[in-house]
Amino acid sequence: MRIAVLTSGGVDSSVALRLLEEQDHQVTAFYLKIWLDQSTAHLGQASCPWEEDLEHIRNVCREAYIDFEVLSMGKAYYEKVVEETITEVRAGRTPNPDVFCNNRIKFGLFLNQITGFDQVATGHYAQTRKVHGKTHLVATPDAVKDQTYFLAGIPSHKLETVVFPIGHLMKPQVRQLARVYNLSNQSRKDSQGICFLGKLKYSDFLKHYLGVRPGIFLEEETNQKLGVHQGFWFYTPGQRHGIGLGGGPWYVVRKNPEEDIVYISRRYQEVIRRNFLITDCNWFSGEPPVTDTLEVKLRHGPFRHRCKLRNSEVILESQDQGIAEGQIAVFYDQDLCLGSGRIIHQSEAKNSSPQKTSDCL
Repeated sequence: MRIAVLTSGGVDSSVALRLLEEQDHQVTAFYLKIWLDQSTAHLGQASCPWEEDLEHIRNVCREAYIDFEVLSMGKAYYEKVVEETITEVRAGRTPNPDVFCNNRIKFGLFLNQITGFDQVATGHYAQTRKVHGKTHLVATPDAVKDQTYFLAGIPSHKLETVVFPIGHLMKPQVRQLARVYNLSNQSRKDSQGICFLGKLKYSDFLKHYLGVRPGIFLEEETNQKLGVHQGFWFYTPGQRHGIGLGGGPWYVVRKNPEEDIVYISRRYQEVIRRNFLITDCNWFSGEPPVTDTLEVKLRHGPFRHRCKLRNSEVILESQDQGIAEGQIAVFYDQDLCLGSGRIIHQSEAKNSSPQKTSDCL
């Protein structure tokens, strides 16, 4: 097959590229250049590794005689990922920029504009499986590295032409293959954090775009003023670090963006938080799941909650103190990823109306 392979300069995508080449596919490597374009150049503080990325990719491709192209997508990335992130944060929500990137850039714009290829491949830790004629994501054996959380918003019909060559492997196995192939980046560390920031801190990114706007910390239980913060957008529910007040530990409970209030508590861990509502759902089967073994992830990582889904309400069997508007909830039945939804507000708000989220039905 003719396969377009999205490469990042890291070990995972490089091994994926070599695996496909070794299987006699006709592969072309693509690098999406978002560094130092409109999205980050004017920050001035960003230390971006794109030149190092390109050096590694060129070495890998040169050694295996693989064609390589660089696509500049800074403007589109800024409009579809960075601006949306800023809008969500300004509204008091907790977005996931990497989910935006996968949905709108890698498996959106890139997938739509690539022609002449049978498939698109990436180095994500994910797998796919056909279930009743619909393509689903499947979790990988490496629960820590599994990236289905970031991919669960991609429509099923787009996954039909996507392959994940390393999805069946554990990270140590990928590292071993990198040594076997003698890749120049075999010892390169895994990238951490949000894809467009480089070494720039997320808080510095927010400060650049949103500035500072002093507001007050109020104790949740007493409504007593405890201190001053520099902007509600620097905080998210469940956050403990960075509050800077004595007498803690203090936890962020909720925010009031209109009045620049951040509510905090020392008793946050005692409050039961098991319910929330979702919208903008993407179900790979086309229908909400019906299973007695439903689980949900509220963030990347191996941990899942057992849960129930009632219309648009998610009911956890165990509490989670980090439920926040704007986060993505991703659902599983054992290793099968069923789809995702976006958290719109915690359902302990007495006036919540599931009818407003009928798009998840």
